[in-house]
Amino acid sequence: MDYKKGRYSNLIKPLFGLMDLVILSMTIFYFEINLKDNLCFFIVYINFAWIIISLKNSFYNVNRNTRLIQILPLLFRQMILFSIIVYAFIGFFKQPIMSRLALGNYLLIIFLLICVFKFLTTFLLKKYRTVLRGNIRKVIVIGDNDKSRQLIRTFNTRIDFGYKFEANFDTRRKDFLLDDCFNYIIENSIDEIYFSVAELSNKQINRLIDFADNNLRELKFIPDNKDIYSKKLKYEYYDYIPVLSLRAIPLQESVNKFVKRLFDILFSLFIIVFVLSWLTPILAILIRIESKGPVFFKQSRNGFNYQEFDCFKFRSMTPNKNAHLHQATKGDLRITKVGSFIRKTSIDELPQFFNVLFGDMSVVGPRPHMVSHTNMYAQRIDKFMVRHFVKPGITGLAQVSGFRGEVETDNDIINRVKYDIFYIENWSLLLDVKIIIQTLSNALKGEEKAY
Repeated sequence: MDYKKGRYSNLIKPLFGLMDLVILSMTIFYFEINLKDNLCFFIVYINFAWIIISLKNSFYNVNRNTRLIQILPLLFRQMILFSIIVYAFIGFFKQPIMSRLALGNYLLIIFLLICVFKFLTTFLLKKYRTVLRGNIRKVIVIGDNDKSRQLIRTFNTRIDFGYKFEANFDTRRKDFLLDDCFNYIIENSIDEIYFSVAELSNKQINRLIDFADNNLRELKFIPDNKDIYSKKLKYEYYDYIPVLSLRAIPLQESVNKFVKRLFDILFSLFIIVFVLSWLTPILAILIRIESKGPVFFKQSRNGFNYQEFDCFKFRSMTPNKNAHLHQATKGDLRITKVGSFIRKTSIDELPQFFNVLFGDMSVVGPRPHMVSHTNMYAQRIDKFMVRHFVKPGITGLAQVSGFRGEVETDNDIINRVKYDIFYIENWSLLLDVKIIIQTLSNALKGEEKAY
């Protein structure tokens, strides 16, 4: 067998880890933490703690296709856990004279240094691949369909990923042979093989796996996901049995759940105290002047785990029996003049911050639907129920991506579900902040379907 040559790129992550340990160890000398006799032991302690936390947190699992938005949550998780372990040193090893303030300053400085180092190295690596064409992985694609062509376009356009597309083998050609692929891979020193599962038989896939294993090539598959919106598989071992889960949901992890809930509480309290406290009396007067009825509108909707809850809004329609059955449409005669304004600016949604505070909703998440609509879409739209794995939100990725308001066709709700599932599987606090900023921007500019 002709094995591929080793690559120095395998040393990049260990080198980055070593540099982080140097930062941790050297920075401590600039702070008076009152540890003269135990300083060496403390340095060993923080280095060992950093390594253990990094392995648990997958801190160095930053790949060439990792987005910058995914790095920030890693940094925050790493530093929060590391700070807890560092402060625990005082109690574990009985160090009453150890300076808490100096330790806090030390943690703040290393957080800033490691953030700068992490982003700088990521940026420089991307530039190295783009400008100097270094750290390149040569790839081929087996299969010719929409997904494989999209992947090839990515290889050719995202030069910063560092992939060099070499060849595409069409399995539908009469003269297609796997042996031709094998010869090409060896002759051209291909690093990675991508293949479409739908276009190869089980026997061919097994041959491909054996070849990749025996020749030390990386093999990756392109799933046949015609109507499947996501295949972010979670790989686990039950004893020695490998098990694949259809999707990994970050918000099922207790740390992520705590961070999101804390953000929801703080953000909703801010809006309630500094916005709703003075805006509610003004809107109450305007709403009651134009039409008789309650200031607030309450509607049953489905939330987390499909449980029903009362969703609050400022009343924007004249009281009517169909409010719980029919969604507002363009030119809807039920909408009042005040209601038209608060709907266009999304002010009518602000009372839902009470829902967030009570724990029924989140600031960001899939938008909840009326119970009657949820039951209808659950039967008609594939994967619709996946949205209920997390709490519903006041705003969401689907809404800032152009799929808010009235559902005019099935395509509207299908696309909404696609974005919701992407959000569920790729949640981060930074993504929430980005969606909130985009929501504010859209509200100020006005949206076509905000009626």
